[in-house]
Parts: sequence; structure tokens; C-alpha cells
Amino acid sequence: MDESPRGIREAVAAVGSIDAVRTLLAVVCETTGLGFAAVARVTDSTWTACAVRDDIGWGITPGGELAVGDTMCFESRRARAPIVIEHASFDERYRDDPVRRRARIESYCSAPIILADDRYFGTLCALDRRPTRLASHVLPMISRFATLIASQLDRQKHLEQERAALLDERAASELREQFIAILGHDLRNPLQAVYASADVLIAKLADPAEAQIAARIKTNARRMSLLIDDVLDFARGRLGGGIDVDLTDVDDINSGILSVIQEFKDAQPECQISADIQVDQPVRCDLGRLQQVASNLLANALTHGRPHTPVSIKARADTDDLVLDVWNAGEPIPPQSIDKIFEPFWRHSVSASRNGLGLGLHICAEIVRAHGGRLFVTSTANSGTQFTARLPLSLARNTQVAGPMSLNCGL
Repeated sequence: MDESPRGIREAVAAVGSIDAVRTLLAVVCETTGLGFAAVARVTDSTWTACAVRDDIGWGITPGGELAVGDTMCFESRRARAPIVIEHASFDERYRDDPVRRRARIESYCSAPIILADDRYFGTLCALDRRPTRLASHVLPMISRFATLIASQLDRQKHLEQERAALLDERAASELREQFIAILGHDLRNPLQAVYASADVLIAKLADPAEAQIAARIKTNARRMSLLIDDVLDFARGRLGGGIDVDLTDVDDINSGILSVIQEFKDAQPECQISADIQVDQPVRCDLGRLQQVASNLLANALTHGRPHTPVSIKARADTDDLVLDVWNAGEPIPPQSIDKIFEPFWRHSVSASRNGLGLGLHICAEIVRAHGGRLFVTSTANSGTQFTARLPLSLARNTQVAGPMSLNCGL
């Protein structure tokens, strides 16, 4: 154990924080008839009181030390065994002990406090200035009390280690997520320059092959930007306890979702999307975040669905909720993976594609949760895979939009 001054101060504080110690010392004094009892931290050279019951005016208080070498105070440390002295003046081993003679101690008993890892902490001791006949049960009682104190000290040490480990892990986690957020932010500027440059090249290049290369650069720059957005959302969600949403009453949700579909048409002309968007009332939501959910779910369906098979997206309002469904055919999600699919960094184990960071579905679930809604998934070989987001409409204005919009297209 730490025998430095700091370590001894920590030992005094540790014993002092155990409420039961005061009661145990009182019981020791009352049971033995001795006027002083203490829990002491004992090293090779010092005896330090950690907790004291003093009815004889010895003058030792918690933190008080006896800087003495070869005395009765250290016999317990050497022997690691209980000691009983009923009349020290007539005991050849202790009658010349300097501490005993200076304090006029005649009766003394102690038991070692041994921690779980077999380290010696100190003693539970009691003494008096008058000879005292100690009953046979006194020593077993003090020994049990010493064991109880040792177990409490072990428990405190364990809790301190757990607390320190938790604080270290929390600090490391926050540093890690702050680093991700800063890195993502710093990547935006050069990526925006790449995207804008590709846009200029597409407009100026006359050679179709060169224009196609520029278009590919633009598409991949946009994909990288979306990946960075996912990382930033994930980092902000972890640091801030969730993803923030700015709720407003949106009269025309249909146009917002259709614009997401049009983005996929522009970026991936070969993809096929069947859309049925018919929301006939206002929705209280964060439109940008809802578009992010639709985009992530569509991207997931196109990536993991059966090749050359349309995916579908539907939106409607029922009695209580806005309902957004995204469906794709293809290999089902394994049953053992369904419960993990919304966890961060999870990716389809059955798909040949390993694109992405595995954050898209997690972020979708967090956005839907921030709206007070729920995100579900069903997946079977016969019916395909469908994600359903339900967002409550209870706060929406009781008004009507001009009319539903629908779109069926092969993109």
C-alpha cells in the first residue's frame, strides 16, 4: 500500500468516510471496558489514527501520529495476528515500551486489518490506563470487526477504481467524438471546392467522355459529403444526447419528399424508384431532417435491394401519424440481425455491397425518435424488406393542402 504522506492521508479519509466505524469503536469500548479505541494505519515507521473513540483523554485525534519504531504499536504488523495485554507493567514484552510508559497504558488489545489482496492496512485497537480483565469473547469480536472494516475499505477501493475507469472512458469517448466532429468540419471546405470545380467542368467540357468523368467526380464528392454529414450527426448526437430537430408546421410535405427522389434521379439515372406520395394535411416536423430520413432509407434500399428491381417509397397520413414506407426486394435481413440494424456502424451482412459507414439507419432512427416517432423494419424472403417511419401528427394544424401528389416513375 501507499505509505507516503499522501497515501496515509487518503487512508485516514477512507476510514473516516465509513459511517459504521464510529459505532464499532463505541461497541469495542463498551464491551471491553477500555476507554480508548481506534482504527490506525500502521507502516514500518508510523502509527496514524484514522478514527478514534477517546474517553481517557489520551489526546490522539484522527490524523495524529506516533513516530516510534520497535514498540507494541507495531507488533500486530509484524505478527499479523491479534494481541491482548491485560497488565502491561508486569508483561516482560511490553513493560518497557516507550509509548506504553509515556501514556501509562496498562491494558491493550488489537486485531490486524488485512485487505483482500493480503496487504496489511493497520489495526483496530483498544487500550486503557488501568489494568482490565478482558473476557474471552473480546478478541474474536475485535477480529471480526477488523475484518468488517477491511471489507469496507476494499469495497471503497473497488468503487473508486470503477469511477476512475468510467471517467477515463468518458473523457476518451468525448475526445474521440470531438475529434471526429472537428475532422468532419475541416473536410467540408476542400470537398466543396472539388464539387464546385466538377460542376464547372461539366458545363465547359465538350467531350462527352471527359464530361462523364467530371460528373463521376461530382457524384463521388456528393457521396463523401453525405458520409461526412452522417459522421457529424453521429458525433453531435453522442455529445449532445441526441439529434436536434427544429419543428415547424410544413404544409406541403409531398414536394419535400419528391425533391429527394429527384436528387436520386439526377445522380443515378439507372435506378428505379416507384413513388406514391400522398400526404393530405400539414405535418409538424423538421423538413430537412425528414428529407434526410427519406434519402437515407432510399439509399439503403437501392444499395441492398435486388439489382434491376424497383424500390418503392410511399408517404401518407393516417389518423395519428405521418407514415413513410420504403421497400426493396432481395435477400432478407437475418433474424439475428434485426435487433442490431439501428445500431451505429452496423451494416448488412448478407449484402455484397459494403459501402458506407453503417451510420445511415442509426441516424434515421435518431431523427425519427427526436420527432417523437418510431422506425420499424420487417424483412422476409417472400415480402422483401420494408422500413416504416411513423411520426405523430398531433401537433399539426388542422388545415388542408391543395391536394395530394403522386409520382410513379422509373428512374
